[in-house]
Amino acid sequence: MQPFRQDIHPETFISILSKRINIALVGNPNSGKSSLFNALTGLKQQVGNFPGVTVDKKTGLCRIGTEIEATLIDLPGTYSLYPKRHDEWVTYRILLNQDPAIRPDLVLLIADASNLKRNLLFCTQIIDLGVPVVVALTMMDLAKQKGIQIDIPGLERELGVPVVPLNPRKNKGIDPLKKVLEQSAEQLTAFSGREFISNRSFAPDAVAGVRELFPHISDYAAIHYLINHEHFMLGEDLQDKIEKIEEGNRFNPTKTQAEEIMQRYGRIKHIMQQTVVERDPLQKALFSERLDDLLLHRRWGYLILLTVLFLLFQSVFWVAKYPMDGIEWSFGQISGWLSNHLPVAWWSDLLINGVVAGLSGILVFIPQIMILFGLITLLEDTGYMARISFLTDKLMRKVGLNGKSVMPMISGFACAVPAIMSARNIENKKERLLTIMITPLMSCSARLPVYTILIALVIPSKLVLGFLSLQGLVMMALYLMGTVMALVVSWVMKWFIKSTERSFFILELPMYRGPRWKNALTTMIAKARIFVFDAGKIIMLISLLLWGLSNYGPPKKMREVTAKYEILIKADPGQEAELNKHRKTELLQNSFAGILGRSIEPVIRPLGYDWKIGIALITSFAAREVFVGTMATLYSVGEDADASGNTLRQKMAAAVRPDGSKVYDLATGLSLLIFYVLSMQCMSTLAVVKRETKSWKWPAIQLVYMTGLAYLMSWIAFMAFS
Repeated sequence: MQPFRQDIHPETFISILSKRINIALVGNPNSGKSSLFNALTGLKQQVGNFPGVTVDKKTGLCRIGTEIEATLIDLPGTYSLYPKRHDEWVTYRILLNQDPAIRPDLVLLIADASNLKRNLLFCTQIIDLGVPVVVALTMMDLAKQKGIQIDIPGLERELGVPVVPLNPRKNKGIDPLKKVLEQSAEQLTAFSGREFISNRSFAPDAVAGVRELFPHISDYAAIHYLINHEHFMLGEDLQDKIEKIEEGNRFNPTKTQAEEIMQRYGRIKHIMQQTVVERDPLQKALFSERLDDLLLHRRWGYLILLTVLFLLFQSVFWVAKYPMDGIEWSFGQISGWLSNHLPVAWWSDLLINGVVAGLSGILVFIPQIMILFGLITLLEDTGYMARISFLTDKLMRKVGLNGKSVMPMISGFACAVPAIMSARNIENKKERLLTIMITPLMSCSARLPVYTILIALVIPSKLVLGFLSLQGLVMMALYLMGTVMALVVSWVMKWFIKSTERSFFILELPMYRGPRWKNALTTMIAKARIFVFDAGKIIMLISLLLWGLSNYGPPKKMREVTAKYEILIKADPGQEAELNKHRKTELLQNSFAGILGRSIEPVIRPLGYDWKIGIALITSFAAREVFVGTMATLYSVGEDADASGNTLRQKMAAAVRPDGSKVYDLATGLSLLIFYVLSMQCMSTLAVVKRETKSWKWPAIQLVYMTGLAYLMSWIAFMAFS
């Protein structure tokens, strides 16, 4: 199959006998493009990145006829062919055939029927590129509610391309659209587009000069070659020739762009008068405006926002708890069954405590990822997500971010992994990077087990002012501390992360609509798949590495420990279970992980930590909640603590240093709490940051700055309360 190209002769277009074509799906933001993509492709989707950029690349398969299957490429939304943002450049290069990996044969353009005038600007620009176009009119139900009537045949006649009305949210109009796409695909070789406006008139000699170099591109495409040829895949000789054409004809890009837009809107106004009947603007329903008056109110708007975000976070935490507990229980049963039926050997331990435990650490995140992205998708569908960004933009901009950064930060309260993935919605590269760098400072749910046990250890259970729990206030203070430090770090980092990309916060407030449950489900499955098959690979590798470090040590020393406890068990068989616990503790102490814990003890001693805490800091790098399990092993306490009160908390409370002082006093407890608030301690997050930034540089910087910040603040806390 030879894909459609503007710089080749029409006779070399794809053959009508081809079984597969490429369709580029384009349109303005909030025009219903994602709904149509999901309706056409269902679950036959793949999500990745466009080469060289962190912009979602969604592709899917769709059969549009008995003989034709299409690969649908969902391109980032854009308002015109004059790109400003990173994602708009992706769409622009593909439409101008400057991406060698993606060559569309046909363009399916989505236009919002309820806001047709604005959408037609982009539509007419693509038509003038000379590519085969099919226009899909969405939001027909909203247009009807607004009293808008569109003459579809008249619009087709004026534009010169097929126009199909549909409602992808209700799966209406999909079959007629497929039929039109099939007919267009069969006529690609005979396609002959007509110009919407006279583009050559803007710069006749310059356009003619470029057309001599590229005979088979349109006049309008030639204008874009003149404006943006520096960004195109052209040889040095062609670049020089275009530059000479510009200089020789005194081509003015700004003037040309302004004249083009004015002329297009003049013709669009005429088309609207001929084909569209609108209700008197004064009689339009004001429901959206009235709702915005409340949701964007300078006082009530923020209160409603806090309530929505609180419910979002709590929903993720509450709802995800049950499937997460189910996954952990299931893997616990699997581990128990394998332990009872497999022989005692290194390979069985690797399988149980390495592979199975590693898989559990990956899959346990899936409920949070799916629920979080499902809820965010519902907020986007209803139109409220744009209002959240609008309300928070002023605060975010002061620290180098923008309003779109707030959702990844709030999502970080549940889990930093999906939160960082959701930062893709931020167009500006610097602001997206800043958001990624600070999101792990938000206290995720994995920190809760650590917070709970340490607060219970060192904070007395009493009431403040007679009704406020002191332990609850400390818990809230930890969350607040993470948020404040995230904003402070962003403010500092904005001076060091340089970017020539200008920041624009241009936001369209979409119409309020009902949620699309099928769309939310599709998004949930896609996001879970990305996490499991991309970040999951790295998580598994590090889990196996940590297993090896925790189970192996210098052979001589490990043999001595094993022999010592074999003798003790023979001498006192009745204490075998208790002695085995102590043997595991001593083996861990002498493993490579234990040696590492002892080696870092001089470094962590100023924070009030001993070598056991050092081991917990290392092992909890796999996941913060591993801290509790590590402590349970180190203090020889299993889940079957006896009735005498030998619980983990009581054992930790009774732990003493060589000088007889308590290990977990107020100073050490607060120091450790602050360390876990601010430190990275999560390999899953580092893996996702590496994937999103396509470099180990930023995860390394993140690990160093968060560890350094955690160390400094923990030391200050320890010294202040000692």
